[in-house]
Amino acid sequence: MVQEPLVGEVVVLATPYDAALDFAGTRGEELAGKVVVDITNPVDWASFDRLVTPADSSAAEEIAARAPGAGVVKAFNTTFAATLVAGEVAGQQLDVFLASDDEAAKGTVAGLVEAGAMRVIDAGPLRRARQLEHLGFLHMALQDKLGSGYGSAVKIINP
Repeated sequence: MVQEPLVGEVVVLATPYDAALDFAGTRGEELAGKVVVDITNPVDWASFDRLVTPADSSAAEEIAARAPGAGVVKAFNTTFAATLVAGEVAGQQLDVFLASDDEAAKGTVAGLVEAGAMRVIDAGPLRRARQLEHLGFLHMALQDKLGSGYGSAVKIINP
């Protein structure tokens, strides 16, 4: 199968975690110099009771290891598709949490978030993706109890 060349500055891995990991592994050299946005939540879909990454890592860190030279940014994993379309929930601007070791890449993604009228929350270095992935998983796991139809959001309120 002939693969199309990767063009553009930003590549969003909007696939299940396994596919994102495979993509980074097979096309890692092409990702060098690009901003790679990892939106995955590495959930065990068979049991829906755990994350599948090693305890001392995250999906974003595993992707970064397979794509050296790429500016990997964890983002959008705590937001649901419908809320992203609206850019808000219940009149509240969406918060988008970012984690990356590459400040320039993080700045590029922050610009995209702000252009979408959402608020950037800088969670720190890429290792913070571990906590963001757990937060994303918790947010998904609460949906049935909330009855929101995946229309809720995680929001930081400043006093």
